[in-house]
Amino acid sequence: MTLQETINTDLKTALKAKDETVLGTLRLIKAEIQYELTKTGASELSDTAVMQILKSNYKRRKDTALEYDKANRPDLSSKEIEEAEIISRYIPKEVSEEEINKAVGEAVAELGASGPQDMGKVMGKVMAKFKGQNIDGSKVSSLVKQALSAR
Repeated sequence: MTLQETINTDLKTALKAKDETVLGTLRLIKAEIQYELTKTGASELSDTAVMQILKSNYKRRKDTALEYDKANRPDLSSKEIEEAEIISRYIPKEVSEEEINKAVGEAVAELGASGPQDMGKVMGKVMAKFKGQNIDGSKVSSLVKQALSAR
């Protein structure tokens, strides 16, 4: 079952259960999927494309919750956090820092990277290895910088 089908099935389940929070969150996700389908003309999005939609929505909810916290609005913040948790059910666990470090070390050795000028090559190699997985690009970037600055 694709990610898109899973979301549609869970949307129906939430509708039957009258779970308004899950229903509202999944409707927003489905609307964004529909928008992408209309834009591309495809009949179904790949799991990678759906994952990008989910990740951006998750990040948006987390950022908005932080802004609400700064504005002293815990009621709105908790709603955003709850929606982020619903979205996180569909996002695989993030790649661990140890796995990223190992991949960075392998890429540096394989490419013979010698300094900061090779950062793009190493980043490309590491990101390609984890394509389709949940990986934080900024974390990869900082670990690559750290590995290359030590050379």
